[in-house]
Amino acid sequence: MRSILRVARAGAMLTVAAMVVACGSSGSSSGGPVDVGEPPVSKYDLANGCYLLRADNQYIGRDGTAFVTTADAAGAEHFFMRAAGLGRYLFYTADETLLTASGSSISADTSPADGSDWTVDGGSGRFTATTLERSLMVDETGTLVPGDTPAQLSFEPTTGCTPYPSMPVNVVGDTFTGPAAGEPVIGFAEVHAHMGMGSELSDGSGDVGPSAGGVMYGQAINRFGAPEALKNCVLMHGPNGILSAENILLDADPLQTHDTQGWPSFIDWPKQDSFLHQQMYYRWVERAYMAGLRVMVVHGTTIEALCNLARATYGDKTAECVDMETGTQQVAFLYDIEQYIDAQEGGPGKGWFRIVKTPAEAREIIADGKLAVILGLEFSNIFHCRLTYNLDGSENSDCTREDIDREIDEAWDLGVRQVFPFHDVDSALGGAGIFSSVLNYVGFLDTRGFWKTYDCPDGGEGDTYFYNAGAELETGAITQFGDPVTQLLMDLTQGQLPIYPPGRQCNARTVTELGEYAIDKIMKKGFVLDIDHAELLSKQYMLDKGAALTPNYPMVSGHGGQGGISNAQAEQIIRQGGIIYPALPNGADFVEFLDQIKPIWEASGTDRPLSVGYGADANGLRTLPRSRGAGAEPIEYPFTLFSGDGWGPQFAAAGIRPVQVDALSIPGGKTWIMDEEGMSNYGLVADIVEGIRIEGGQDAVTALYNSAETYLQLWEQTLVASESARQQPSE
Repeated sequence: MRSILRVARAGAMLTVAAMVVACGSSGSSSGGPVDVGEPPVSKYDLANGCYLLRADNQYIGRDGTAFVTTADAAGAEHFFMRAAGLGRYLFYTADETLLTASGSSISADTSPADGSDWTVDGGSGRFTATTLERSLMVDETGTLVPGDTPAQLSFEPTTGCTPYPSMPVNVVGDTFTGPAAGEPVIGFAEVHAHMGMGSELSDGSGDVGPSAGGVMYGQAINRFGAPEALKNCVLMHGPNGILSAENILLDADPLQTHDTQGWPSFIDWPKQDSFLHQQMYYRWVERAYMAGLRVMVVHGTTIEALCNLARATYGDKTAECVDMETGTQQVAFLYDIEQYIDAQEGGPGKGWFRIVKTPAEAREIIADGKLAVILGLEFSNIFHCRLTYNLDGSENSDCTREDIDREIDEAWDLGVRQVFPFHDVDSALGGAGIFSSVLNYVGFLDTRGFWKTYDCPDGGEGDTYFYNAGAELETGAITQFGDPVTQLLMDLTQGQLPIYPPGRQCNARTVTELGEYAIDKIMKKGFVLDIDHAELLSKQYMLDKGAALTPNYPMVSGHGGQGGISNAQAEQIIRQGGIIYPALPNGADFVEFLDQIKPIWEASGTDRPLSVGYGADANGLRTLPRSRGAGAEPIEYPFTLFSGDGWGPQFAAAGIRPVQVDALSIPGGKTWIMDEEGMSNYGLVADIVEGIRIEGGQDAVTALYNSAETYLQLWEQTLVASESARQQPSE
């Protein structure tokens, strides 16, 4: 199946192809040819262009599946040079085959293989190509073969290529640049994403291994594009999805199935409520960026206990599960994603996805019209601070103060700038903020201890809470199925499960002495501090510690305040320069959240304009936003962003031109409609923006597009407060 970027076969005018590309990706080079008349000078210039190939000054044509020299350009093959990575290419022919080396021959193959991935070297218009440690050469018969004597290659721009199949973006128009120096950023912030999660933490050319115990399917990038990154998931999830870990570990439904077909039909995945399929393929993120996403925090994440459980049952037996190891692997993979996008856009530094390490760098990147990406860590055993309970009630920690110091420095050097001190399972640093009883059993597999609790203050819910605290804990669900997971838990506990009182229970384990040390070092280093997942009293400890500094050390609550946040804490967060952004809601829920946060914002006394971004938690084992329901005013395609009803004067004043957003659709394949199935993948963020405009008008749109600036101000305040923290004695 061809993508939206498909143009006619050999003989079609390249100008037609260029028009299709512009409609699909607003002028981005990813997926479409460059203009004719621009011979490549560097190896990066070849990216996604249409060329005739000359080897040793002879044109290359076809003889069946073989590639041979030909007398003139009339008999030459037309190659679309799809970037597989920086300086690496797929030679894609007009009849949809790939120039592929295998053994002692080179042939036109319909399926990609390692031998289809060619590394191009050289410059000034003269190049060589290698794959599988052999060079592309011309033998004595005039046939292209792998060999030891590389042919000298040159590329002549032409027309008539078939672009390589690509995921469409379906945005018409150019994204905006700016602001001018000293002016506030216009754009929205995503503060909680997991783009590094997937079935392989490389572009497919390596063998790094999967995240999430090998149960999440699909990749954010792949050297062979969407058809490979998002292909049929049957090898991982089994026929009809019967081996998916989602059935037992997450949905408690062992009989659940799904159609495993991926590209291009996507019958049953990705879905709004599907946890274990890729939701952040890079082109979907590009569509959100085109809609105004300008700050994105991407966390390496995992739950070690759940990963071990997946690995022992339904997952990859070789998967890495140690929190700090797999989390930092995901962060390292984000640099590969950055380079892959650079490759699609024409070379190092040219991509729209830019990892930044300071707020000043972020502002510079955003002013250039690109997306500032901040790296983060979100898992329980951060700094290797794993907790194990002994039979006598004592506990062991896997980390020391010296370990924390070393791990903090290593994370900083990797580029990490935002961290969670706590997550879903108790650690040596303190207790998890309770919000789901299932995590009690998951945590037991890691710590060999169940939560000890107290009754949440004021019942944990009601008028005194911004986000409810704790959860009602039960034991009945664990005996529901006779599956391996349940049996494992029953064996480990000898059938002795915890009994809790009625009502919402909060975690009695708060910040430990080691946790106090870690939080102090986190602040002294200058990490942005996210307090979601911390126990209610642990949140208060961090807020009060931040309040003791001048300026206050601001905090982030970026995806739902797991563990609870009282109204008083919410007001303190905003007053101290922090933010509370919800887990990504649909348009109606966004407006409801806006109404909830307004009185808190006003009561805090902050002089910052009202700001609400989001933390989608995509790829984070969480459902994405549902549709707004049958009674809602529908989203009509195409719709226009940045101009018209609901768009304030600041957009035109900043020179931001409108763009047209069409339904996200693969010709001959899947069409995603937000109002019908909710947010099935990250590309529908653009559609959620339109839903926000429909539901909340100018006030809601303005609050959303204030959120990137507000995050950057928080980051700037964090660094100044960190200087103050470094003047304080150590814990």
